[in-house]
Amino acid sequence: MIFNKIVIVGIGLIGSSLARVIMKNKLAGKLWAYDNNPNYLAGAKELGIVDEVSSNLATAVKEADLVVYATPVGAYGEITRQIAPYLKKGAIITDVGSIKKYAIDEIEKNLPEGADIIVVPGHPVAGTEKSGPANGFDTLFEGRWYIVTPCKYSTQEAVDKVSALWAAAKMKVDSMSPEHHDKVMAAVSHLPHLIAFSIVGTVSDLEGYEKQEIIKYSASGFRDFTRIAGSDPTMWRDVFLNNKDTILELIQRFVEDLIALERNIRWGEGDKLFDLFSRTQKIRKEVIEAKQEQPEHEKRLLAEINRLEK
Repeated sequence: MIFNKIVIVGIGLIGSSLARVIMKNKLAGKLWAYDNNPNYLAGAKELGIVDEVSSNLATAVKEADLVVYATPVGAYGEITRQIAPYLKKGAIITDVGSIKKYAIDEIEKNLPEGADIIVVPGHPVAGTEKSGPANGFDTLFEGRWYIVTPCKYSTQEAVDKVSALWAAAKMKVDSMSPEHHDKVMAAVSHLPHLIAFSIVGTVSDLEGYEKQEIIKYSASGFRDFTRIAGSDPTMWRDVFLNNKDTILELIQRFVEDLIALERNIRWGEGDKLFDLFSRTQKIRKEVIEAKQEQPEHEKRLLAEINRLEK
């Protein structure tokens, strides 16, 4: 047991998956969940993945040792304002958001002056496009990275305890500054999601194509984009709006590369296309070999590695 009482605020995919890990490994004396969606709370209770649920934040966080924000980052400020008066001294707030500088700012500016509250920001780099407590699973985090981004309200003891919680979920733990985290995530997660949203939107609006035919005959390329584009709209709206400087910089770089690719196709520069596709194929192979895919896909991925090596 790492904490006496843990409260998960937001019992969606990440929150419910963490809840399963906590219950399975007995990492808390008591596990509570809060959510503003009563169906999510009822589902979590019915699934037996928490001890108690509450639709009242103040009630949920009383005597909590650890409060985990598993909501869209846009809600962090209001959550902090609501719970700060009811947290006991030395309570730890952590989160799972994929942007850290904004998340830290929202928490810090809404803590009362002189509050004896510890903050350990972090990001479990894992997930699927699905949401809700029924879609969580306790192996979601296995073999993936947990990035802790300490701030001025952090202590080393608290960082170690929160890191131990995610290590118990079989995550690999790393540490970096909030600014560096946001730059890395913009490249490996935020930009790809933005492109997926754009491509699926473009295809769905094409004139001269029957929408049902596009859906019916979707090959793996479009199908994979729809998987990413099926992610939670509230979460991704908050990500793009609150990490916009880094994302806008990457969008500009992507547009420049796309124009260069258009020129290669227009002028029949097959050697340049082949070179690009060979480099991207190599990256794909390295991602697979690093096991940065969901475990249920491992057999297919091993077959793909073998194909690429031929």
